[in-house]
Amino acid sequence: MSEERSRNFIECEIDKDLKEGVYDTVHTRFPPEPNGYLHIGHAKSILLNYGLAKEYGGSFNLRFDDTNPTKEKSEFVESIKADVQWLGADYEDRLFFASDYFDRMYDAAVTLINKGLAYVSDLSADDIREYRGTLTEPGMDDPSRSRSVEENLKLFAEMKDGKYADGEKTLRAKIDMSSPNINMRDPIIYRVAHLTHQNTGDKWCIYPMYDFAHPLEDAFEGITHSICTLEFEDHRPLYNWVVENVGFENPPRQIEFAKLYLKDVVTGKRYIKKLVEQGIVDGWDDPRLVSIAGLRRRGYTPDSLRTFVELSGISKANSTAEMPLLEYCIREDLKIKDSRIMAILDPIKLVIDNYPADQTEMVEAVNNPDNPELGSRTVPFGRELYIEREDFMEEPPKKYYRLFPGNEVRLMNAYFVKCTGFEKDEQGVVTTVHCTYDPETKQGTDKEMPRKVKGTIHWGKCDSAVRFTARLYENIVDEEKGVYDENGDLNLNPNSCVIMKECYAEPALKGAKAYDSFQFVRNGFFCVDSKDSSDDDIVMNRIVSLKSSFKLPAAT
Repeated sequence: MSEERSRNFIECEIDKDLKEGVYDTVHTRFPPEPNGYLHIGHAKSILLNYGLAKEYGGSFNLRFDDTNPTKEKSEFVESIKADVQWLGADYEDRLFFASDYFDRMYDAAVTLINKGLAYVSDLSADDIREYRGTLTEPGMDDPSRSRSVEENLKLFAEMKDGKYADGEKTLRAKIDMSSPNINMRDPIIYRVAHLTHQNTGDKWCIYPMYDFAHPLEDAFEGITHSICTLEFEDHRPLYNWVVENVGFENPPRQIEFAKLYLKDVVTGKRYIKKLVEQGIVDGWDDPRLVSIAGLRRRGYTPDSLRTFVELSGISKANSTAEMPLLEYCIREDLKIKDSRIMAILDPIKLVIDNYPADQTEMVEAVNNPDNPELGSRTVPFGRELYIEREDFMEEPPKKYYRLFPGNEVRLMNAYFVKCTGFEKDEQGVVTTVHCTYDPETKQGTDKEMPRKVKGTIHWGKCDSAVRFTARLYENIVDEEKGVYDENGDLNLNPNSCVIMKECYAEPALKGAKAYDSFQFVRNGFFCVDSKDSSDDDIVMNRIVSLKSSFKLPAAT
């Protein structure tokens, strides 16, 4: 454990529990429901729970809360496992499913019935809501509340055996219909649902409710600290009631923390499902989404998400982080790790008229000026090059220091060139820029430069450049209008993905594999797309641009 940073409130509570002998170890878990892909908020929970287990030398479980077959898919199970592994949360052989415990959960419910603490109800879902009362009015007793233990055992067994239709019977905990906490007003703990389960098939036609299943799962696995988000705070009394009344001697302790909210992004599964079904995005892992799979595909790294979670902090107070903080974290991570290469997104041809047409020479380029350990490479240079269209102007404004007629610039890692003319097509669009070079100005020699130039531009040799497709991403929602319109629909940004198909990079891009990332000079950090890229058609996703107005707040 680090003694240099202040300890968050969860660590303080764990320290107290260990000191007082409440627990002699720390055992945490991440318990997702397999009904969708994980998003950035789940990353906080994964990293927090795993980090606590690692910090205290304890254990960490990945457990799927698969108690609702209507929404669960094996696709989601596999995606979640991949996300957790990618984040570095090592669960080794500690992978569990709530469905592993269905027999034990049934036995726990029978235990409550035998104690007179659970009963079978005939009320419909609407009637149960009506009987529950309001925040200001107590609830009313279920007419079935006084059933005998024997009758409840018989009816519950019949529920299990498939005698009743969906919704015809429920099993309710018998707690307190006048409790100020509505969660304690005889909550449903089992319902009839004739559904095929992804793990258990058709074995069961009754399924436990989350608030009953979750504390039992924690207790069965020996979890010591059940770290949950704040919306479960009002459920904690029920959590404690279940584990205490089922009879666990040293039950787990639930501690709540604030969720990680990210401003102006889409995280709701309902909205993402709609975007996928309508073809607006190409899947749950679309790089415009802040699903963990989408962030990974876009090029974000586990280290950048860990830094983001750390900077966002662990607290009891809800707060909202902004996208520029997440972008800051990935820039800080990649600016040291990635090679900087020259890539042209919107090319025009540059012809050096006084350079030999049949000559190619190699110029040396440093891979990353901020990280000498990455070394250097050589780049082919010749008479015909690609440059960015924006690096030439026929009639430039003041303080434009790139190419225009009569102006001289440096070609990065190579020579000074001076613009002597240009060509246009029939539509008046510039297609070719002509220039001459000064052979006495090659970069990397010991010669003193005969003069200075104010502009430097990047380039790629035409016959050796690697062609690729660039995808330039923005937020999928229109931040100026807000995420949702007055009808609750998403305000979509029509420019959330701009595709540029005629892009060229120096040969360093050749052979790049899925998830390989580079810093393209002046254009940002880019990553090889894991789904659509191939050796014959490289697709590069822009992870993030190079510059931002965001500044990390000073430490207090």
